[in-house]
Amino acid sequence: VGVRFYTYLSTLHYVMEACAENKIPLIILDRPNPNAHYIDGPLLQEDCKSFVGMHPVPIVYGMTIGEYAKMINGEGWLNEGIKCDLIVIPVKNYSHQMAYEIPIRPSPNLPNANSIALYPSLCLFEPTVISVGRGTEMQFQIYGHPELPLTKFSFTPRPNYGSKNPKLKHQLCHGVDLRGYKRPNKIELQWLIQAHKDFPNKALFFKKGFNRIAGNKTLEQQLVKGISEQQIRKTWQRDLDKFKKIRKKYLIYP
Repeated sequence: VGVRFYTYLSTLHYVMEACAENKIPLIILDRPNPNAHYIDGPLLQEDCKSFVGMHPVPIVYGMTIGEYAKMINGEGWLNEGIKCDLIVIPVKNYSHQMAYEIPIRPSPNLPNANSIALYPSLCLFEPTVISVGRGTEMQFQIYGHPELPLTKFSFTPRPNYGSKNPKLKHQLCHGVDLRGYKRPNKIELQWLIQAHKDFPNKALFFKKGFNRIAGNKTLEQQLVKGISEQQIRKTWQRDLDKFKKIRKKYLIYP
C-alpha cells in the first residue's frame, strides 16, 4: 500500500537478500500503488530500524514495489551491499498520479480504499493509547478513546475478523469519524496533535513502539512540546528533498 511500515517491504528485502546470496534471479510482477501520488513524512533514522522500517525512506515514498526493489539494489541496502539479479515486469499504462483501488483488502484491517488512503496518517496512532477502529468494520477510518472529549461520534471495539483482541475492547470510545474525508495528499498530523492535546493524562499517551513507526526519536518530542504541524513539517523537508533525488533514479513510470 505504499507505506514504509507496511511490512511487505521488509519481506521483499529478505527475499532479495536470499536470492542474491544463493544466486537465484528474482522476478517481480509489479503492481499499482494506491498511495503513489505523494511523498511525505520523516525519513527513517538508522537507530529506529526494525521490521516495520528497514530503509531510509519517508512514511509515504511514492513508488511501486518494483521501483522500490530497484532502489534497494541500487542503493546497496542488502547485506554487505550484495546485488540481487532483479527483473521487474512493469504495469502497462500506469502513472504515479493514477487513482487506483485495490480490488480485495490487502490485509484484514484495511477493508477498503478509504482505509488505505488514511492508513499512512492514522497508523501513527497505533503505538499510542488511541484506537484506530480495530475491532470494528471502520478500521483506519476512525479514531477514539474513552477519555477523549464526548463527541457526536462513538464506537466500541469488539473481537472480529480483523482483530481477536482489539485495543480498548468493549469500551465506549469517543472520537472522530473520517470516512467522509477526501483522499489525502500528505501525512495528516492534525488528528494526532489534537488527540494528544485533548487526552487528559499526556504521560500515558505514547507507547514504547512510537519511534519505530515514526522512524525517528524527534516526532514524539515535537508533539509533547506542542510544536505546530507546520514547524514539524519543516524539519522533514531537507531529508525529503534528498530522498526525491534518490527515488528519481529508480522510477519506471511517470
